[in-house]
Amino acid sequence: MTMFATTSTLHPSFKTPSLFRAIGAAYAAHTQRKALKLLDDSRLRDLGLTYAQAVQEAKRPVWDVPKYWLR
Repeated sequence: MTMFATTSTLHPSFKTPSLFRAIGAAYAAHTQRKALKLLDDSRLRDLGLTYAQAVQEAKRPVWDVPKYWLR
């Protein structure tokens, strides 16, 4: 009879909750930046942004998020 070990062989730095958190942060960044780009000038002024700044923010990569989003 053969016995199989059930221990994980994943790298110690791989943590599933952190991975899910990073994926969630990337998705949130994508949706928020997409919505920001669609705001009209009056709403952008309420936020203190110009259209050019909103477009520049929308072009940032999804993995470029604040560190506290990943905690």
